Amino acid sequence: MTDKATPKAASKKAPAKKKPATKKPRANKKTSKNSGPGWGRKLWGICWKLGLITVVAVASYGIYLDQIIARKFEGQKWHLPAQVFSRSMALYPGAAVSHGQLMAELKLLGYRKVANPRQVGEFSASKTKIDLWRRPFLHPQGDQSEQRVMISFDSNGVVSVARNSDQRQLAVFHLEPVLLDRIITGDAEDRLFVATDKLPKHLVAALILVEDRSFYEHHGVNPFAILRAAMVNISAGRTVQGGSTLTQQLAKNFFLSSERSLTRKIREALMAIIIDFRYEKDEILEAYLNEVYMGQDKARGVHGMGLASQFYFGRPIAELTVAQQAFLVAVIKGPSYYNPWRYPERAQDRRDLVLRLLMEAGELNSTQYQAAAESPLGLRKANRSVQQKLPAFFSVVKHELANRYGDALLQESGIKVYTTLDPLAQEAAEKAVEQTLKQLGKNDSSLQVGMVLTDKYSAGIAAMVGDKVPSYKGFNRAVEIRRPIGSLIKPFVYATALNQGDKYNLVSPLKDQPITLKNGQGKTWSPQNVDKQFRGQVPLLTAFKKSMNVPTVNLGMAIGVSSVATTLDKAGWRESIPEYPSMLLGAVNGSPLMVAQVFQTIADDGRYRHLNSVTTVLNAQNQPLAASRPQASQAIPAASNYLVKYAMTQVVESGTAKRLGNAFPYVTLAGKTGTSNDSRDSWFAGFDERNVAAIWVGRDDNGKTGLYGSSGAMAVYQAFLNNRAPLSLRMAPVDGVVQGYFERATGVAKQADCAGVAKVPALAESYQPVANCGEPLPWWKKLIGG
Repeated sequence: MTDKATPKAASKKAPAKKKPATKKPRANKKTSKNSGPGWGRKLWGICWKLGLITVVAVASYGIYLDQIIARKFEGQKWHLPAQVFSRSMALYPGAAVSHGQLMAELKLLGYRKVANPRQVGEFSASKTKIDLWRRPFLHPQGDQSEQRVMISFDSNGVVSVARNSDQRQLAVFHLEPVLLDRIITGDAEDRLFVATDKLPKHLVAALILVEDRSFYEHHGVNPFAILRAAMVNISAGRTVQGGSTLTQQLAKNFFLSSERSLTRKIREALMAIIIDFRYEKDEILEAYLNEVYMGQDKARGVHGMGLASQFYFGRPIAELTVAQQAFLVAVIKGPSYYNPWRYPERAQDRRDLVLRLLMEAGELNSTQYQAAAESPLGLRKANRSVQQKLPAFFSVVKHELANRYGDALLQESGIKVYTTLDPLAQEAAEKAVEQTLKQLGKNDSSLQVGMVLTDKYSAGIAAMVGDKVPSYKGFNRAVEIRRPIGSLIKPFVYATALNQGDKYNLVSPLKDQPITLKNGQGKTWSPQNVDKQFRGQVPLLTAFKKSMNVPTVNLGMAIGVSSVATTLDKAGWRESIPEYPSMLLGAVNGSPLMVAQVFQTIADDGRYRHLNSVTTVLNAQNQPLAASRPQASQAIPAASNYLVKYAMTQVVESGTAKRLGNAFPYVTLAGKTGTSNDSRDSWFAGFDERNVAAIWVGRDDNGKTGLYGSSGAMAVYQAFLNNRAPLSLRMAPVDGVVQGYFERATGVAKQADCAGVAKVPALAESYQPVANCGEPLPWWKKLIGG
């Protein structure tokens, strides 16, 4: 039964197996309907997950960019190079500053001469007065506000400085220093930072009109501007218009490269949005105006409006005319394309377009627009560099900064270095070197020069030239040479002797007779006068002003070589002095800077003050940095020093430098010529009321030049005084010095009415004139006790 039942059961169930097959299409239909929502949900899941990932990624990237931006904006936006300034000219009653010198200084500073000063940066002048409206500036002693003063002069210098507002007489009045250069370290950029509140309003208005009209409305990116630019560019078939906002440009300049790619543009836009969200519009504007590229000054890029103002116009941005402000905005589009020195018409057309936009926006009326559009570009002279080329002086400044403040100082941002350089003295010195060496070089093209000028009153280095090509950056002969100084040592021999007033005065007879001595090598040495003659004896002053060798050696041996070396050391000579007889005629090696140091001591009434090139250093917060300074000392007694100064004036009047005296007959000058053996080195040292000069002319190979001190180095000094009129030396009376009368033949002190006497200054304590001119008293004078 079981076997029979199995097929039946199977037959009954067979159709049941076919049934699902007949319904399969329906089942497939149903499955199709149900699968649609499943895939949609899956696609949606994928999309929102990808979107979330994208949002997280963008947010994370935004946070990353935000951190980068914050570090830049809230930290140090730029490394501001160290600014190096000249000395600040001080004006006060009695200051040794002439009318002409102040006029030249004002021209150098970019002041404008007008009939009547109406604003800062202007002055007017008569023959004896200057009406000046000074700019505000940062002085080492603090901020100096703008001020209008009347400065009066006479032949000796400044008579008075009166404030115009109330006619009050000022004790001292400073002019702003000249910005000499900025010391750029590493790959830092060159710029002068200008705060928002110091930016001229028309410049800001023009920038907004030209570069980003909706700056104050958009949030970093302007989609409408991008679309408009795209349409214009498509229509033109090339890129003729950009859609970037000022904020986008700032983001690109600060953080991105100039590559053109979609990725860079997206990053730029993101950064612009973040910047706009985080910072005020004025802060963004300030950053842009100090960052924007404005041109190229040789190897240096010009960044920011502050530096651009100096680069194009040679004046502070606050003093630019509307037309000049418009030009700065105009040049942003293409500093090379609108280079005003190469393409003046193109630059002026672009400037006038900016002016027209200002007029159309109501920032200028038609009259103002017309006047501005008709004005010239007003550029600085193309051959006048923005940076002063001062390789010799800057080398000394950097050395002093390293010694006094440390090697890392110049790596700091925003420091300000105030130096002692007198720009007018430097200019006159450079011209003198170029003129004189060109003339002397006709006979010997290998001649070289080193020159140092100091300010007599401040003991600062006023000027320095280290090569016959003053701008040459290389071996600095003003500092680095070591050559025999020859007769320049003689003032210190005579200063040592004249300090012994009981033994020597300016008329004391000195032996001019042959003398044989041993030199440092143990060999005999017989000094000779230049003319090979001996006169038996000569007055001390004659020996000095004629630079006679034999009397000087006799005098030096009498007072002691070591005593002379001590005097020279106290006066500031900081290298070894060989204490041999030959030292008395200048067998001492030195440089113009070393010579300037010791002659500065003589010019400064015997007071030693270490020469310096840096007066003050301010940090980024304008606070002075502490630094030690060597103490001053009285190296040579003032009274005996006065006698040496007087003797140096006689050198110029009737001695070896009389050619200089003839060139300036109504000016009292002090000087001393020097020549080393075989005329290898030509030296001159001297001073007027303002500057001390030390000059060397010679050859680097130590060859013979055929020049004396008077024909080589003194010629440079004479040319310097032609370029910068000297101020007559004020031989003010010194305590302990009187007018003395001495017998010419014997040097014995006598009364003024005695016969055969010479009138010269003398030490009061030792001037004891003999009674009755040294003759026996008549019987009747003895009788009355006369």
